[in-house]
Amino acid sequence: MRMKLSTFHVVDRWFNKIAQRPSLVVTLSVLWLMLIGWIGYGWNLGNVGLVDETEPLFAEASRQMFVTGDWITPFFNGVTRFDKPALIYWCQALAYSIIGVNEWAVRVPSAIAAIAVISLAFYTVQWHLAKQDAAEQIQRPTRRYITAAITSAVMALNPEMIVWGRTGVSDMLLTGCIASALLCFFLGYASKAGSREQGAKESALLPNKWYLACYVLIAGAILTKGPVGIVLPGIIILAFLLYLGKFREVMREMRPLLGLLIIFALAVPWYALVIWRNGWNYINSFFGYHNIDRFTEVVNGHSAPWYFYFLVVLLGFAPYSVYLPAAFVRLKFWQRSQWQSQERSQQLGLFAGIWFLGVFGFFTIAVTKLPSYVLPLMPAAAILVALFWSDYFPTPSASSSRTPQKFFWFSGWANVVLFSALSVAMFQITQLLGNDQAAPNFRQTLENSGIVELGGYIWLLTAISVAFLLITRRWQGIVSVNLLGFVAFLIIVLMPAMFLMDQERQMPLREISAVLSQVRQPNEEIVMVGFKKPSVVFYSHQQINFIKLTSEAVVYIQNQINTSPKSHSLLVLAEHRNLVRIDLQPDDYENLASKGAYQLIRISLKKNATKKARYFHRTRTESSPNYLGLTHKIKNQGFC
Repeated sequence: MRMKLSTFHVVDRWFNKIAQRPSLVVTLSVLWLMLIGWIGYGWNLGNVGLVDETEPLFAEASRQMFVTGDWITPFFNGVTRFDKPALIYWCQALAYSIIGVNEWAVRVPSAIAAIAVISLAFYTVQWHLAKQDAAEQIQRPTRRYITAAITSAVMALNPEMIVWGRTGVSDMLLTGCIASALLCFFLGYASKAGSREQGAKESALLPNKWYLACYVLIAGAILTKGPVGIVLPGIIILAFLLYLGKFREVMREMRPLLGLLIIFALAVPWYALVIWRNGWNYINSFFGYHNIDRFTEVVNGHSAPWYFYFLVVLLGFAPYSVYLPAAFVRLKFWQRSQWQSQERSQQLGLFAGIWFLGVFGFFTIAVTKLPSYVLPLMPAAAILVALFWSDYFPTPSASSSRTPQKFFWFSGWANVVLFSALSVAMFQITQLLGNDQAAPNFRQTLENSGIVELGGYIWLLTAISVAFLLITRRWQGIVSVNLLGFVAFLIIVLMPAMFLMDQERQMPLREISAVLSQVRQPNEEIVMVGFKKPSVVFYSHQQINFIKLTSEAVVYIQNQINTSPKSHSLLVLAEHRNLVRIDLQPDDYENLASKGAYQLIRISLKKNATKKARYFHRTRTESSPNYLGLTHKIKNQGFC
């Protein structure tokens, strides 16, 4: 125990010295954020190909904007794409202009959005704890900066944030805008300039800078994914203020009419232009199908039971998710009067809890369910867990040997159980994985690589370490073990597995795309049969006709043979098994490339049309009376 106290006092003195040098504090904070940002979102970001099928849809629509200069209407494969608003396309197109059309440019907007909200959360938590120290008239820089560092690390290093922060779609950009807007709201609400004690001059003119930033970020969220960009923050802020009974007071500070004017001024012009250009097609597609229908009914088969998001949070925020119940118990929602009596700056935990529940409840009610929908609650979850853990850091004013509450003990052992379950799952992962026709050899390749066993041992070692810390009552080390275990799994297992999956599943499509770009003749149509892989459109820069069923492809090819197409040939891309079903004769097509599970062939429409004409001519001739009579005469004369 003396050793732990001595170690703490050494660390505490070190942080006290650092706190006296603001420039050094800023430098170390930036270096920390750069480290976790690079591990989570920068390392190998663009070294893995685009993953079908959603990511290439965004990448190609952005490339079309970049190439054509049409910044209003998104297009994919020659067809309007009204799924999402324009901000993600603008960001990716801007990245194309800076670093070229490649995977890095596709994913950089998502990575920047993730790192930005992580950095803002670091600042917010540190500021919140600094205000708490000032109110209690005590200096605890160790607790302040370690808690802020843990918040940013937990927020950066969890499966849900990493997956979408490394994927070139709109989900992380939406989360960055919404989460940053909510953090800015809290900073504006909790700061002195945001309270009723602010100067009369500022009070009469504009809301403080944090409120203004909140409005701008909400506009960005609306331009990223539509009405949800203002509905979600609105629900959370409204619930928070109603709980505290400060709705009217804060509304006077925020200048909501001015805020709405700012939001509409930034977000509405693009919507007006795209509606002016595309009319009801856009309104029905985006507002009707992609917003109202997704909330009220199942779209694209994305249905799930009511407990779906419990599982998503458990696994998507693993391994820290097991501490969320205890973090919510810590808030003591039922003690409303106690929260109302606290200083505004001390209500961050309450705000994060309402933020989490608002997002979770909203999308649980929605009928269409996807794992990415609850991504905006992950920053709140990180804040809740970090604040919960901070209660167990030793401080000069409290003994580090205090007995933890029962729910911390139970959460710690739940942590051990989760790591043990993950270890067992890793050892059995090759049996749990289903068959993927696009990567038939992936399971065997994964098993041969040996990384599966490494993953199992990493989680097993982490489970043993957490159990040891619980038994020896070294509570402070548990968070470090969780973070180190996850980072080890990310570096040793997850990243190599991504490269293996890319090699088996996506690389053949990139190679086929390169062949397509070289062999395609003028006006020659490309048909993809039996599957839809938008990455081929992005990498080949060619429009492709997607035909889902093989039977439909057979009819389509026959129709092309019967008509007079612009080109004398047709390129067909299909899996080997689907080409067999088309039942082409060897002399009906030319094999151009075979990569992985895919084969590219060229069908000569002119040759097949000639063969068909000869066949019909021979059939018509052989069925004529003169031909039959001549054949009978020849047979009678012994020539047959």
